[in-house]
Amino acid sequence: MSNTGLFNEFPEVSAKQWKQKIQMDLKGADYNETLVWESLEGINVKPFYHQEDIAGIPSFSLPKDHDWSVGQSIYAGDGKKANAKAQEILEKGAESIIFTIPNEKIDFETLFSGINLETVQLYFNFEFLALEPVKKLVSLLKDKKAKAHLNIDIIGHLAKDGNWYHNLEEDHKLLTQILALGNSDISVIGVDSSLYQNAGANMVQQLAYSLAHANEYLNHFVTSSAPDSNGDGKSFPITFKVAVGSNYFFEIAKTKALRWLWNSLAAEYNIQGGCNILAIPSKRNKTLYDYNVNMLRTTSESMSAVLGGADTVCNLAYDAIYHKDNAFGERIARNQLLLLKEESYLARASQISEGTYYIESLTHQLAEKALVLFKQIEKAGGFLDSLKKGMVQRKIKESADKEQQLFDEGKIVSLGTNKYQNPQDRMKDELELYPFVKTKARKTIIEPIIEKRLAETLEQKRLNNE
Repeated sequence: MSNTGLFNEFPEVSAKQWKQKIQMDLKGADYNETLVWESLEGINVKPFYHQEDIAGIPSFSLPKDHDWSVGQSIYAGDGKKANAKAQEILEKGAESIIFTIPNEKIDFETLFSGINLETVQLYFNFEFLALEPVKKLVSLLKDKKAKAHLNIDIIGHLAKDGNWYHNLEEDHKLLTQILALGNSDISVIGVDSSLYQNAGANMVQQLAYSLAHANEYLNHFVTSSAPDSNGDGKSFPITFKVAVGSNYFFEIAKTKALRWLWNSLAAEYNIQGGCNILAIPSKRNKTLYDYNVNMLRTTSESMSAVLGGADTVCNLAYDAIYHKDNAFGERIARNQLLLLKEESYLARASQISEGTYYIESLTHQLAEKALVLFKQIEKAGGFLDSLKKGMVQRKIKESADKEQQLFDEGKIVSLGTNKYQNPQDRMKDELELYPFVKTKARKTIIEPIIEKRLAETLEQKRLNNE
């Protein structure tokens, strides 16, 4: 920062001078052992950051008019009920809707009845893969001049389920046909990065696996995407679904690094345009006991998503891990975002973190480490090959086990769960959903990546003791 205005009277202080002052105040204690800590990603975090820390390193900036929308998810098992709910939540402040489509029987005309699709951004989560229903949907969306993200992710389904929807050839064939239906307003491809975070991957792994995951689609399908309007390159609209954890500043940097990495990869394919980021709070740190603390966690995580530059933030209800959808939990979750946007003045807040020495340094380090890992994956045969060989699953397990050990030892603190427990809490009669990993023996072509919360083992013991 240059000496201007009110600061003209003060001499500049170098990073070396700051460190010397801190070492003096430590009265003999070791600076590195006392104040420097190492993150799960292998990044050494210092007690202070200086402009010297970002001197000469590249940075990434979002457009100045970048905005974000308040999202809410709806399960569309019944088109009429889902439509009524959509109209209700739009009146109460939601700006984007994430529809989960469970089967091919859905009537999209009924689902969208009375909704102005020109002003509401739509996201979809299909629990099946079929051409005809999607063709009808896209035709309707185009007629209504809607902007939508189909989020079709056959690799993400393979990673989570262990099997393709049909088989490798059929899934790719269907995706190619569906991809031809899209345009600049209707994004077809999605990458579910939330799976890696919720399974315990560290942030470098999340970024590298997301990039390698997306690169599989680029390798297969970039030649079939439509040329952009200026004819200088191709467009390949893509949406990343990102889970955001509680490491506040790191999560801001992670979201910024993801967009930066995608833009760098897209440029190698001569692709114009960026990506869309849908952010949701992580399930990994959510708890069954002292569940109201989940509201504090999701508020912090939503703020990280906003400041990191997410396009849409869809909050997680405080009771989502053990209660079925309910109006109260959803209202609280939606209002958390509305308070951030309207009353905390975070409507256009993605520029706030730009130039901050700590976040800029973290963003660069995360992106750099992720790029190294991405190149290793590509050199080894690509992301699909790594999944088939179990390499990705093994690395995520190693990271998850390391994090779990820190949680079990109390070094990662979860208030009300592994620290300051309320022994009077009783949850056994409150469970509408099974909140733990479900095991079911079945045949799969690869080992699936399993999501698991940190508190599960501890919570199961407490439930047994109630």
